[in-house]
Amino acid sequence: MGKPTGFIEYNRELPSKRPVEDRVKDYREFYEPFEVERLREQGARCMDCGVPFCHSGCPLGNIIPDWNDLVYRGLWKEALDRLQATNNFPEFTGRICPAPCEEACVLGINEPPVTIEHIEKSIVEHGFEHGMIHPEPPAVRTGKTVAVIGSGPSGLACAQQLNRAGHTVTVYERADRIGGLLRYGIPDFKLEKWVIDRRLKIMEEEGITFRTNANVGVDIDATELRQQYDAVVLTGGSTKPRDLPVPGRDLKGVQFAMDFLSQNNKRVAGDSVDTKIDEYRNQTARPFPGVLNAKGKHVIVIGGGDTGSDCIGTSNRHGAKSVTNFELFPKPLPDRPEGQPWPFWPMRLRTSTSHDEGCQRRWAIMTKEFKGKDGKLTHLVTVDLQFTPNPNGGPPRMTEVAGSEKEWRADLVTLALGFVGPEPEGMISQLGVELDNRGNVKTNNHQTTVDNVFAAGDMRRGQSLVVWAISEGRECAHYVDTYLMGSSELPSKGDGDLPRV
Repeated sequence: MGKPTGFIEYNRELPSKRPVEDRVKDYREFYEPFEVERLREQGARCMDCGVPFCHSGCPLGNIIPDWNDLVYRGLWKEALDRLQATNNFPEFTGRICPAPCEEACVLGINEPPVTIEHIEKSIVEHGFEHGMIHPEPPAVRTGKTVAVIGSGPSGLACAQQLNRAGHTVTVYERADRIGGLLRYGIPDFKLEKWVIDRRLKIMEEEGITFRTNANVGVDIDATELRQQYDAVVLTGGSTKPRDLPVPGRDLKGVQFAMDFLSQNNKRVAGDSVDTKIDEYRNQTARPFPGVLNAKGKHVIVIGGGDTGSDCIGTSNRHGAKSVTNFELFPKPLPDRPEGQPWPFWPMRLRTSTSHDEGCQRRWAIMTKEFKGKDGKLTHLVTVDLQFTPNPNGGPPRMTEVAGSEKEWRADLVTLALGFVGPEPEGMISQLGVELDNRGNVKTNNHQTTVDNVFAAGDMRRGQSLVVWAISEGRECAHYVDTYLMGSSELPSKGDGDLPRV
């Protein structure tokens, strides 16, 4: 694919980023425009590698070498058709996916891999710009109705696929706007929300109905909903955050990362968040955290993943006095570790654009206690960690380094420690679906233990990537369609319940 000698002639290139001093003043995306000719050169780097391992790296099974080649040859419509054959929302994944496909690129064995993610984004944006993407309502309706509960990437993908099959689909969302994690979990500087709204307009014109401020299991009885529809799909995500139960956890100023991020996204959207207390209570069982702002504060972000990175970027845009990031595990190597060979996803050092904007990073450190005055956080206490090989195999042993205790100034701490599963109360409890040993919804080919109720995305799989969520939604739609009609022409990889990896 691409130009036979392209990977020799051209180096890997990405668009330039806006200067740090400019981009921290707003919430716009940070990449500059990229010339079409330079993009075609990047497509030319895709080799005729025989076995394209990028396919195995992509949970959606995107036909990556084909559209790389088509971009190189300037065949944009054909490239878009290939891309949309496997991905409902490349405008999302082209912006926020960590690109496991690039880590599996054959060229990446000994050279910088092909810029797959940016080519993907460029194809879909070219399609929108030139009117190639438009509503495609089904020619015939089946008379079957489906309720999709949750409007994140999994729910939206499932809804679009089922609508294409001719079913009448209604999407229920407990928040005030559609989008789930895309809307209220990912900052605008990574995904501006007009990108979501543009897609939602198309889906509405295709015949999908969206209902917001509809908290199934609270405002709407889930069992009644099940009786009203021929099938119900649970795509509510893994929304129960992992906590840090150490002394002082109840001090004001220690907050879950997602509360901090979602509130800021509301602020960027023009909402007055301090008047949204009742709405917040309707969306989560947790108490309203108050107005969260990092301006002029010493901020510590606990957790070194994407969510932690998003908290760092948001804090810098607020005007934090200092931002420090703690990670429990040791600092990774910059290159692929020996025990994680190509084409598997490597746990290597990754530096995000948010880290580049200003942040002190500390590894192998554990928080022992929060301290405060008059109920407000003022400091936290940490201890350094040492990791040693486990003689019995398995994970390395973690021990505290004697005498390494340190006190840090902190006015705001965000806990970006991941999620432990879906919220068991509400619709899960009302429907009586079984959970697996990890607290996720138990399924067989995406069907739960309750007839006509299905599940997909993080609610079924556990916390994962946006690209996995879309894959889950597409796969689930195939099984729902089969349940309703006896067979299905919707695509399926046939891996409805593979072990979680």
